[in-house]
Amino acid sequence: MFTLVFLCVLCVEKNIAVLLDPTHVASLLLLGAAAGFAAGLMGVGGGMLLVPFLTAIFSAQQFPHEHVIHMAVATSLAVILFTSVSSVRAHHQRGAVLWHVVRVLAPGILVGSLAGAQVAALLPTVWLAYGFAAFLAFSATQMLRDRTPTGQRELPRAPGMVAAGIVIGVLSSLVGGGGGFISVPFMVWCNVRIHNAIATSAALGFPIAAAGTIGYIVAGWRAPGLPAGSAGYVYLPALAAVASASVLTAPLGARVAHALDTRLLKRVFACLLYLLAAYMLTKAL
Repeated sequence: MFTLVFLCVLCVEKNIAVLLDPTHVASLLLLGAAAGFAAGLMGVGGGMLLVPFLTAIFSAQQFPHEHVIHMAVATSLAVILFTSVSSVRAHHQRGAVLWHVVRVLAPGILVGSLAGAQVAALLPTVWLAYGFAAFLAFSATQMLRDRTPTGQRELPRAPGMVAAGIVIGVLSSLVGGGGGFISVPFMVWCNVRIHNAIATSAALGFPIAAAGTIGYIVAGWRAPGLPAGSAGYVYLPALAAVASASVLTAPLGARVAHALDTRLLKRVFACLLYLLAAYMLTKAL
């Protein structure tokens, strides 16, 4: 219901009436279901699944080529607004969310996400894609090695957490993700249990998505050639379809995550990171 109200307000503000091809609607619903499940299972927000598929769907709809990637990233972030709420509710019921970590990371994340959206609208990101792919592959390898972190290592103090939040926010906003691809390895490296890291990352997805979505709406508000149904770079019909499906499957993913063995969960997450690294390389190429 909140999803529908949110979208109706934006549609009235933009004075639009839009229709999607039934095939595209079906594709978006399936995509939303998969992204929601991934968000609950891995705490990644589902953005890395959404961006490449939304790019393909928007390209098939013959949206302006120069806007397709920006619209896919922006719409992905807007979807995470809803999947994160659904996912974190399920994790919170199991007492897995570290809210004190969320409170200290959130300010930096808000700043970083807003800044990242503006940077993404202005600069090519090929160099970032290469470096980021290397970071993801390194993080996945460390998880597969399953080395126990040193007992002395712990989360940094407030200034370090704010700085970490800014980095997470900038990178998440640039690639349209919920931040779990960097926040989960960061927390695990600091001796946070994988289940708590995933749950906390799910909670961090909301401030990332909120700031990033606002940033992309502002950055694209006067962009020429955007299709009807757009609020800045956010494409509202796709947002409605994907979010409606994703909020239903995110709690299921969270339940599965808590049922999995810690070692198996780390392996699954590592495989996901390798896939995301490959995606970033293809995006760069």
